[in-house]
Amino acid sequence: MFYCFLADGFEEIEALATVDILRRADIGVTTVGVGSKLICGAHDIPVTADMHIDEFEINEDMSGVILPGGMPGVKNLYAEERVRDAVSYCVSRDLYVCAICAAPSILGKMGVLMGRKATCFPGFEDELLEAEVSAEKVVVDGKIITAKGAGCALDFGFAIVAQVESEREAERIAKSMQC
Repeated sequence: MFYCFLADGFEEIEALATVDILRRADIGVTTVGVGSKLICGAHDIPVTADMHIDEFEINEDMSGVILPGGMPGVKNLYAEERVRDAVSYCVSRDLYVCAICAAPSILGKMGVLMGRKATCFPGFEDELLEAEVSAEKVVVDGKIITAKGAGCALDFGFAIVAQVESEREAERIAKSMQC
């Protein structure tokens, strides 16, 4: 099961397009509301999360975490200890850690990107501490998957599917969506 953390100010396209693509691939993904179950995105779109952070528990069934960007969503995610704990758990067990836009800065601050290749929204490169910063839209380095921003959200979702399932499954879903 993947957990996609949503906090007020999250980038709607980055979160919802990714969740949609994973669900089309029958990859389990649950949205987790940080602060509330009803979360308001960066563009004033309210979204009801599947569960509240108080219901979330790190568990053996976790496949990974997804951190969407958006401001102040990224700051709100980083401020939540349980989000950082989930990231640490995934890193320590070689599970997937997926972050897009400004969210790779969370991984940078946590030391997760040291010696790894990563990308982010332009202007956040300095926060990818000791990472090999790439200009690519989506970067896969082991089980760390990062992407630049909202315009790359579909590619980000397809990259996760390609890693978790197969490149063929990612291509099948992209074709079914007319991409």
